[in-house]
Amino acid sequence: MQKVLFSLLFFFLISGLALAQSDKNPQQTSKGDDYFRGYDSKDQKADKKLRKSKAGKSSVHLYYDRKIEEYHERMKENAVRYKKMSKEMKKPRYSDPTYFGHKNSPKKRPPGKKKFCSVCEIVH
Repeated sequence: MQKVLFSLLFFFLISGLALAQSDKNPQQTSKGDDYFRGYDSKDQKADKKLRKSKAGKSSVHLYYDRKIEEYHERMKENAVRYKKMSKEMKKPRYSDPTYFGHKNSPKKRPPGKKKFCSVCEIVH
């Protein structure tokens, strides 16, 4: 009798633990939903018109066309930014090793008067 009671108790404990770990309110969304989050009904109507005008030919989705255009715009902006950054890196503050990360080059002191620098943690 005790073995049966123990086995039933063990079974209920295991099943209770399994149910406790399951999600009570599952929100299953596919990965594709993230792509269409900003897609509104105006675009859908325009897309239907485009499909009708091509008479059955499969067309690229307008949403993806817009995203490609945005991508090209971002790449142009990045090119300008990288060009500006490379121009900045040619300055002696970045290209000359004597600066050690300082905004201005550190003073060259005689050996007896050198100080510890808190910026680069070198004595100079």
